[in-house]
Amino acid sequence: MNSIPLGRRLIAEFLGTALLVTVVVGSGIAAQQLSPGDVGLQLLENSTATALGLAVLILLFGPISGAHFNPVVSAVDWVLGRRAGTGLAASEVATYSVAQIAGGVVGAVLANVMFDLGAFQISDEDRITSGHVIGEIVATAGLIAVIFALARSGRAALSAATVGAYIGAAYWFTSSTSFANPAVTIGRMFSDTFAGIAPGSVPAFIVAQIIGGAIGLGVIAVLYPDASASAGDAVVPHGSDPNVSLSSNSTARQANSSERD
Repeated sequence: MNSIPLGRRLIAEFLGTALLVTVVVGSGIAAQQLSPGDVGLQLLENSTATALGLAVLILLFGPISGAHFNPVVSAVDWVLGRRAGTGLAASEVATYSVAQIAGGVVGAVLANVMFDLGAFQISDEDRITSGHVIGEIVATAGLIAVIFALARSGRAALSAATVGAYIGAAYWFTSSTSFANPAVTIGRMFSDTFAGIAPGSVPAFIVAQIIGGAIGLGVIAVLYPDASASAGDAVVPHGSDPNVSLSSNSTARQANSSERD
């Protein structure tokens, strides 16, 4: 049972997703301005900032909400944990997804404003090819497999570094540059920059991400048949109110001090 109120978890998911999209779009804008004409260098700058920023955001918000920042991750968490009673409830998946999508849009707007661009834009960056769709399937399947394999094997504490590293690498080994996230995909639609995506490309990307999520879930089910027991630990262990832990620790310290006295 998650002892942290849903409202606090939704705020964490909203802020985390907003800042993630701000990192993605903002670093894309900066890369475009600092390295005009060199797309490879722009991608290197964009992917490095995203990998590092994502790792930090997981550490910051993970103890509150799990740092999903991704409707596919939240949905897989629910599917995987249904039998064992772990993970999110269906209603929580819906509210997490709304918070994540809203955060993604706000994050893109914030990045635009920081770089003195129009706050509300619509991208004309057409990304829809068969290769891009396959790339999104591969990127999302790998992301889901990494997250839930770490949770099942008791290494979820390594998720910040590992997930950041995976996304940074997937920028390069997938043709789509690894959006792997419907909320981020929708958010990036609102920035007509290097990091944007045209509205016409968004539906195919989201369908590919859902398919990739299902494939990733299938991989985990085969490799770790008992993974449902640890679904609640994705992306990082969470659910215990930090205020309660701090109070307990303080009480323990006081008791130890009394014993010494």
